[in-house]
Amino acid sequence: CDVVREPERVKERIAYMSQRFGLYPDLSVKENIRFYADLYGVPRADMHSRIEELLAFTGLAPFRRRLAGRLSGGMKQKLGLACALVHQPEVLLLDEPTNGVDPVSRREFWRVLNRLAHDGVTVFVSTAYLDEAERCTRLALLDRGRVLAQGTVQKIRALLPGVTWEIVGVDPRALARHLRAVLPGALVAAYGDRLQLALAGDDEPAIRRVLGQGGFAEAAVRPIRPSLETVFLGVLAGVANARREAGEAQA
Repeated sequence: CDVVREPERVKERIAYMSQRFGLYPDLSVKENIRFYADLYGVPRADMHSRIEELLAFTGLAPFRRRLAGRLSGGMKQKLGLACALVHQPEVLLLDEPTNGVDPVSRREFWRVLNRLAHDGVTVFVSTAYLDEAERCTRLALLDRGRVLAQGTVQKIRALLPGVTWEIVGVDPRALARHLRAVLPGALVAAYGDRLQLALAGDDEPAIRRVLGQGGFAEAAVRPIRPSLETVFLGVLAGVANARREAGEAQA
């Protein structure tokens, strides 16, 4: 279909689910799906079987009579997804669908998305959770509306040169301050009780000397695969450096 010349035909083949999907709190789960089925023009002869299929697919069948306003955040997102899928779209656009959803519901939601992708639906997801982004086949890293990088997870990770080290067993905040002071060119990112340090080289004895100088000799150090968040921070740092150098060149 041509998006410009045939917009109505395109709409029949795509679906969009916003961060807070427009559910009707005074309607039941089943009534909400039926309402969207009517909006999308699902044939009456197919409507009952399609609703039952979606209730089973999303795990909402036991809650079909519950009012949407009484659902948990995760269940509301599942219901929003069911409503978006009612006309069997080929392309699904999701805007931060798991924002504010508990970890268990997030995992269940992604299981549903994986099944959709397996069935041939193309799924686009915007998310601030980079651990979720790792589940996708292709990624695009955005900053201020600009694409910084795109490709497979492996290609994105390769953007961070050198070796990434995980350091545990000491105060991560104090260690981060020390490393940023003595290694100004290094990328330092703290995650809970552990810290990731990205360096161009792979000299572990040199890292241990730096740790000892700051009183962190007891820390455990090991090379790891960098998290996407660390890679994203590294890409952002590279962009910031390039902007700064460009500004200095113009001055």
